[in-house]
Amino acid sequence: MAHALIIGGSGQIGRATAARLLDAGWAVTVGQKRPERFPAALIARGAHAVALDRQAPDALAKVAAGGFDAVIDTVAFDEGHARQLLEIEGDVGAFVVISSGSVYRDAAGRTLDEAATNGFPDLPVPITEDQPTIAPGPATYSTRKAALEQTLLQVASRPVTILRPFAIHGAGSNHIREAWFVKRILDGRQRVPLAWNGESRFHTTATANLAELIRVVLASPRTHVLNAADPDAPSVAEIGATIRGRFNAVVELTLFEGPPRNGVGATPWSVPAPLVADMRRAEALGYRPVGTYAETVGTACRAAEAMIATGESFIGYVEAMFGYAAEDRFLAGDA
Repeated sequence: MAHALIIGGSGQIGRATAARLLDAGWAVTVGQKRPERFPAALIARGAHAVALDRQAPDALAKVAAGGFDAVIDTVAFDEGHARQLLEIEGDVGAFVVISSGSVYRDAAGRTLDEAATNGFPDLPVPITEDQPTIAPGPATYSTRKAALEQTLLQVASRPVTILRPFAIHGAGSNHIREAWFVKRILDGRQRVPLAWNGESRFHTTATANLAELIRVVLASPRTHVLNAADPDAPSVAEIGATIRGRFNAVVELTLFEGPPRNGVGATPWSVPAPLVADMRRAEALGYRPVGTYAETVGTACRAAEAMIATGESFIGYVEAMFGYAAEDRFLAGDA
């Protein structure tokens, strides 16, 4: 039986991947700082959770010492993490490492990281894996991800698959984007303003689809880079309508031209130009998505609803998006 180690197992990518690999007959070990947080249902299915603080010297090497057919790193962020993986490659058959679609740059060198100061990147629709990426370095999230990618692709002797997801959705996160709509629905908001006429498209990535792609690439390991996104790229208005429908809510999506106004109309998917990934390279490997955004988003909606019901806090940037007073002034025509 093939055996996989998932680093960061309790997060949204880790738990979905553990479930999919268990379905496919893999033995699964997950390593994380607090293994008690790993879902009991997956432990009951045979997954094994171990303590792993990758910042502790040799911690990853000790966990990997028994040997694994695959290591899936869901929480690698920089060159240092790449070097950790390289240190254990003698005990590993293949790597799958989660990067980000934010590493892509346009012809002027612009990326998502600097959009607020340098302007939003003008990227092709769709973006292929051959699109240039930002120079590696320690300065930003994207430059660190680029350093992670390039170190592994240039140095690793084992097969390495780099996956570039976009707007991830699933359970197991404290920054569930879908909460932007879910909380407004649960709070009884009757109208929801959306900038750019609700036409923004920031390609979504279901954890279920990402986990299936991981299963596919591990069936025939090689070194390559793949986009990881849903088969469709819904607009913000389409996302809102989908979530509204799941709750049978009567909510008007109030569309207006141009960018957000003092934060009003800004959603986690609101961008002035589309970010859409090309998935043909993954499909050529035999990958077939589990479902569309509408078919898979229920997991994120239920997770957001549960967090709201228990009063659990979302990460800061999500919490800051519930400024109802400003919305009310805008909808009343005062802003």
